[in-house]
Amino acid sequence: MDQLALLFVLLLGAVVSVPLGDRFGLPAPVLMTLLGIVLAVADFVPNVSIPPELILPLLLPPLLYAAVRRTSWRQFAANKRPIFLLAVALVFVTTFAVAAVASAIVPGLPIAAAVALGALVAPPDPVAATAVAGQLGLPRRLVSILEGEGLFNDVTAIVLYHVAIAAAVSGTFSPWGAGLDLVLSAVVAVVVGLALGWAANKLMDLLGDATLQIGMTLLVPYASYVLAEELHGSGVLAVLTTALFLAEYATDADDVMTRLAGSTVWDVVDTLVTGVAFGLIGLELHNAIRTAAGRWGEMLGWAAEIVVVVVLVRLVWLLPATWLTKRLHAKRDYDEEIPTSWRETVVMWWSGMRGVASVALALAIPLEMDDGSPFPDRDEIVFIAFGVIMATLVLQGLTLPWLVRKLGVRADTDVEKAFEKELAIRAAKAAKRRLREIEQVEELPEEVSEQLLRRAFDIGVRISPDMGDEERREASAQRARRMKRMRRIQGEMMSAARHEVLSARSEPGADPEIVDRVLRHLDVRSLR
Repeated sequence: MDQLALLFVLLLGAVVSVPLGDRFGLPAPVLMTLLGIVLAVADFVPNVSIPPELILPLLLPPLLYAAVRRTSWRQFAANKRPIFLLAVALVFVTTFAVAAVASAIVPGLPIAAAVALGALVAPPDPVAATAVAGQLGLPRRLVSILEGEGLFNDVTAIVLYHVAIAAAVSGTFSPWGAGLDLVLSAVVAVVVGLALGWAANKLMDLLGDATLQIGMTLLVPYASYVLAEELHGSGVLAVLTTALFLAEYATDADDVMTRLAGSTVWDVVDTLVTGVAFGLIGLELHNAIRTAAGRWGEMLGWAAEIVVVVVLVRLVWLLPATWLTKRLHAKRDYDEEIPTSWRETVVMWWSGMRGVASVALALAIPLEMDDGSPFPDRDEIVFIAFGVIMATLVLQGLTLPWLVRKLGVRADTDVEKAFEKELAIRAAKAAKRRLREIEQVEELPEEVSEQLLRRAFDIGVRISPDMGDEERREASAQRARRMKRMRRIQGEMMSAARHEVLSARSEPGADPEIVDRVLRHLDVRSLR
């Protein structure tokens, strides 16, 4: 099997792992990691030869952009305190706790190299957290915090990692210089992200066509990441800023085709890239096996101790942090989404899985110092990092569904239904209000006006059947049944029309381009 065949296997696995995960109640990223491990121990599978410096730029931008599309700036702003405590403060605490233990247990490991190890294993993976949380039906407040933590912790960890690597390679370290690098990296990233978001928004208005607009969204995350990195900013933060800007300002309520097609395209991209990313994590078992040859007992012991540190630090930090957030939330009128019980706090603790960023940073550790000597204990750092990733991703990922069921942590469906009903009422009122405005400037027949008024009410009832009284719900249900029957018959009519047009494609003298144009017109009509 060559590299290209291996890529196709991972892509196929990414598609198949989704229904398998749904059927067995397991996260698809974990299944892909297990597939990677199986492939890694197979003799006919080659070693992966992707340059480490390309893993983050190739995989992270689309994954981050896809994750941000499911959230909003308002959610981040509302949850700024818990996100800060997890994405910034906890990353620092985990980094230095791991560094302290690693420097004590690994003989001769320099402090700077230990800090680099701490930084690369500190951030939980945003893709794993989002995928797992979304499948398990967790309360929205927990999903929001996990998404916010996962999206922003890479920024802190990657900057810490680069500072530690620079100190290890050069042999010099300046706390003030490191702090200044952190601030400048964030400022550059935000400026680049906002500028590219604004430019992309204007350009998409000029493009107009849905296909070109979606193509632009596929390019923007990579452009934002690369440009920020070239200017010594944080590529991760730049992608987040660009994505949040576009989600806030580049949404046209009437651009239905672009929204539907774009959502489908990004769902496909998210599924495939996520599968490949976690498959590659499992495939890196090759490197771990080669590194630990002849030293399995010693190196597994080091990895196990670091795993314990990473897991316990998250628990020890979450308990007081959650308590503090609750106290501040109770004293002030903050619209924050916070864990409301110890059960939810335990689920948040066990959701701290490491993933793509940790693997990429571990493999990106330089081979040599500035003076040409080997980077100190590089093999040991890579093995320990891989051990932490495997233990947290596979062990926690496989047991998290069981833990959620055991603790009974579930989304509050009553609250979700109430909000859905509120939106349905607002939608129906907006439609009625617009109808009244039209009636003031256009004279409509009474029967047409009444029919449109019923349709305005039906807009809300179809979203939330609970918004009407019993009689109106029954009338709406009858109309819905009639409409369903009409749609079924109309669908069969449109299907016959599409088959007839499609059959013309193979007729002598038929122009395929014209056939496809007519077929697209029929497809668009079928969506109405």
